[in-house]
Amino acid sequence: MRITFRLNGVDTVIDTNPDRRVVDLLREDFNLTGTKESCGAGDCGACTVLVDGESRLSCLMLAAQLEGRQITTIEGVANGDVLNRVQRAFVEKGAVQCGFCIPGMALATLDLLNRNPAPSRTEIREGLAGNLCRCTAYQKIVDAVEAASASATDE
Repeated sequence: MRITFRLNGVDTVIDTNPDRRVVDLLREDFNLTGTKESCGAGDCGACTVLVDGESRLSCLMLAAQLEGRQITTIEGVANGDVLNRVQRAFVEKGAVQCGFCIPGMALATLDLLNRNPAPSRTEIREGLAGNLCRCTAYQKIVDAVEAASASATDE
């Protein structure tokens, strides 16, 4: 099946099996390894991508669902070598830890801040509840989301 979509700002066409999982397509065909697979069942959020600006679990999506959509992976968030405000906040607040969950956390944070530009700490925890951190760095992650939210007013 020929699938046309926009990937990290670039118009993309691929011939693939329509029932391939999006996480596999991104990692294997596009070498976008920032999209992690961990549980493979939609429980951990490591495979989070943005679909038309909303966070989605790529391990639960099929390739055919990409048709006509705008997909953003963690590789498409920074502007070259310049990190965006969410990425900077995660680094500055020491929220990165081992880094495995951070791409999904950062994309979920972008979705959260688009929907709620100034979330409370409780709203941040609720907004990121589908993303698990094996290092249990939740306090620093919440600090980073708060900092990213505050920096939006600086930009």
